[in-house]
Amino acid sequence: MSTDPRTGAAPSPAGPLSRVDYGARIPNNVNLAGDRRLQRALEGWQPRFLDWWKQLGPALPTRDVYLRTAVAVGRDGWAHFAHVPMDEYRWGIFLAERDPDRRVGFGRHKGEPAWQEVPGEHRAALMRLIVVQGDTEPASVEQQRALGGTAPSIYDLRNLFQVNVEEGRHLWAMVYLLHAYFGREGREEAEQLLRRSSGDLDAPRILGAFNEETTDWLQFFMFTCFTDRDGKYQLGTLKESAFDPLARTCQFMLKEEAHHMFVGTTGVQRVLERTAELMRRHGTADVLPYGGIPLDVVQRYLNLQFSVSMDLFGSEQSANAGTYYSSGLKGRWMEGRRDDDHVLLDATRELRFVAGGRIASRTVPLLGALNLDLRDEYVADCSHGVRRWNQVLAGAGLGERLYLPHEGFNRRVGVYAGHHVTPYGEVVGEQEWRARAAAWLPTPADRELVASLMVPEYEYGAFASWIAPPRTGINDQPVEFDYVHLAEEGLL
Repeated sequence: MSTDPRTGAAPSPAGPLSRVDYGARIPNNVNLAGDRRLQRALEGWQPRFLDWWKQLGPALPTRDVYLRTAVAVGRDGWAHFAHVPMDEYRWGIFLAERDPDRRVGFGRHKGEPAWQEVPGEHRAALMRLIVVQGDTEPASVEQQRALGGTAPSIYDLRNLFQVNVEEGRHLWAMVYLLHAYFGREGREEAEQLLRRSSGDLDAPRILGAFNEETTDWLQFFMFTCFTDRDGKYQLGTLKESAFDPLARTCQFMLKEEAHHMFVGTTGVQRVLERTAELMRRHGTADVLPYGGIPLDVVQRYLNLQFSVSMDLFGSEQSANAGTYYSSGLKGRWMEGRRDDDHVLLDATRELRFVAGGRIASRTVPLLGALNLDLRDEYVADCSHGVRRWNQVLAGAGLGERLYLPHEGFNRRVGVYAGHHVTPYGEVVGEQEWRARAAAWLPTPADRELVASLMVPEYEYGAFASWIAPPRTGINDQPVEFDYVHLAEEGLL
């Protein structure tokens, strides 16, 4: 790592912590050196990971990037900033501190000591949860591979690369669990995580949203806002798991996930700031001739990414979700703050669905509707983000507002699959849907419009025409700081 005096480090950690061993070939705080067999297995997987990174990681050549790297696990001071060549980034294995008194907080094992090993009866289900979570991490890196070539600024380019390396580390987190706790089957699944790739016709990623192409930076910001937010809530349920190593792994991953959502939320906000400025200056909503992205295009991008992210929660009624909960494998968001018995055998809730050409509802057992419970938490969080974006428009004196589409809009999974629901909650026929869909979802013309604005800006402190600068830089550095050194000097 760089010793450049400009970079500095995070404040000294306070309180109990577990330092990361950076003297090891694979940085870790799990005493990997104490298990030589596991260490050798992971060191055998490491070259294949690096090959994957070189082939499907960021395509834009760089010398080094101002990146955040974990140095300790604890509440404070867990990150160090320095200029680092990306292929030398120290991906590692970091678990939050173990609580020796931790107990299972829900399900039929409620009150029992948390598991330090995988119970035989839950082995297959736990491995499946870990594999699905692990598969999303490299997928997003693959989806974003080409974005560096159209970065709107060096500041944004650095944020893209920070997201990429942390997704790579999250892959390491899941691979460690597969190697450490699932034997030969786990090692085989870890190999498959590098054999699938986003959008591949023969070996695609497991979840549909992770096979979609990320065409431009507006979609990237929507992805990190909405799809990474789904990741936050999925990790939050796994953080409650009775399987303690998984819970501790996800607890640390959530620290890094927060930055990904920050990139998306503030990215869209800065797009809106620029669009609002151009609308006021020129007195028109058609800001494309002036280098801005029109609000109706932003709304269509929002509609798409929100709806495909909603599908990631799965069916509203799911026997598997109820089994995961009762078995202690996967809890609810903020389980410890819920004011109920944490068993849910008698609990119910309302479920909305389509019947007779309209939205209806019925009462269902909560235990079978936990995907819906988690999705509701997610939607409330997304609504808060959209309100923040609308404050930008209101502050600019504009009457236009963004909105979240109805939960049934553009759905491919669950009770709304097979139905056509408008963003406003109207159930319509297929013919009407086809006639009106271009007003609600990005069209090829929208994609071309946005692509026409995606001209890279690599000058320090400069920004593309369609996005406003951030208010502050990274780690107290100025906005015009040299966050990224590109490989070709002529690019700067």
